[in-house]
Amino acid sequence: MTIKNTFVGITMPLVVLMFCAVTIAQPLSDRPESREIKVTARGFELSPRTINVNKGERVTLAVTSDDIDFDFSVKDFDIHTAIKAGETRFIELAPEVEGRFKLSCSGPGLVGLPELAGELVVTEARSEPSKVRVTFDPGSRGIVIVESAGERLRIDTNNNTVERISEVASISAPRPVQNPSETSATGDRNEPYDYQVVNIPTPKRVRKHSLNLHFTHRFQEMITSFEQEDADEHIARISQNLLGLDSSSVSAFGVTYGITDRAYARVYRSPLCQPGLCKTVEIGLGYHFLDEAGRSPIALSAYSSVEGDYNFTERYTYNFQVMIGRSITRYVDVFFSPAAHVNANGGDRFKEFLSTQPLISGLRLGRHSGSFGFGVNGRIRPTTSLLFEYTPRVGFKLGQITPVFDTTIGQLTGFKNNSEAEIGFGVEKRIGRHIFSLTFSNTQTTTTARYNSSNQALPPSKFSIGFNLFRRLL
Repeated sequence: MTIKNTFVGITMPLVVLMFCAVTIAQPLSDRPESREIKVTARGFELSPRTINVNKGERVTLAVTSDDIDFDFSVKDFDIHTAIKAGETRFIELAPEVEGRFKLSCSGPGLVGLPELAGELVVTEARSEPSKVRVTFDPGSRGIVIVESAGERLRIDTNNNTVERISEVASISAPRPVQNPSETSATGDRNEPYDYQVVNIPTPKRVRKHSLNLHFTHRFQEMITSFEQEDADEHIARISQNLLGLDSSSVSAFGVTYGITDRAYARVYRSPLCQPGLCKTVEIGLGYHFLDEAGRSPIALSAYSSVEGDYNFTERYTYNFQVMIGRSITRYVDVFFSPAAHVNANGGDRFKEFLSTQPLISGLRLGRHSGSFGFGVNGRIRPTTSLLFEYTPRVGFKLGQITPVFDTTIGQLTGFKNNSEAEIGFGVEKRIGRHIFSLTFSNTQTTTTARYNSSNQALPPSKFSIGFNLFRRLL
């Protein structure tokens, strides 16, 4: 009996241990594999911005940085990982709480830029297959509406963006506070360039319901040497006049409002007043057709406006312009902005001040203009760029009318128009909603019909200092 009890006492614990080992080991052998989700930071944009996972699902985030160092974090899950440029880090998680959780990136390369962020959405897994309904927006090309798992998503295939339209299922976990810019239907690409290079416009999208201020300032005195001015005189002049900053100047400003995700309106005023133009007000409408994303190799916008002198009361000019942009490397964007300027010299008004001179009738200036703006924005740092532009034109050419004397007879024999195409360069700095550009150009004119010519008739080797200031107010 003692031996039997001893055998039973030893055997029963072994059986229990084996049973427990089997029951514990079985789930490990059937544990589902982790699903890998690739997350890429490129050009100051996180893609995808929204990651959807099921509650309890094992996922691996393969986070890659293409161009800058940053710290990737999901604070609600106590995840903080440093990722260097060109490096990929693998982050495993299995969220057990439903809700919406913020993904954020920070680091020295992102200081002063709009926040680089995304969202992790955790929902309850459904045992039955969910029904997916796909429809197309008849009013917008490339827009797909997807209804699944109680949610409606608006997918813009032109811009590679996803926006949640509405949701049926309630979410138990509290939603983190979001920045409105994170849920923009446009994806808020935050292109690394301003709405203009120096003078020529770019196809940068105007955000919906945003109010933007543009300010341009151009001094008159050249910082380069005058004709027949020796080096000592030149140095003395620009030193005494502080690089021309003590000279007279032209300060023009305007506001742009985003009506929709694509359409915008603009009002701009220039106080420049000289023969042929004075106190010009420009009113225009623009439309953004394409972003450089997905299947589109270019960014494309169109703009039309009317300019009227004496605060939009007379002498009107009509502008029609196309803006095209393309990145040729990760750091360089090029632009082409052709335009037609109808009635740019209506009534031959640029020689009215010489109407008493009989010989002025022989000078033909033309009535309409066409311009072809070329620009380059090259980033040398994430928030700093070098700028260059050149704008040749045909037809009427703004400039200065000068008399022609025949020295052999000592008489006035006619008049000629001295005109030079616009050229400019500078450096641009972007800080949050502000963009500041220190510019050098050969013209003071900045309205659409006039920036293509040097109103001072300065050749490309002669230029004055100025600056552009952009600020998004709303």
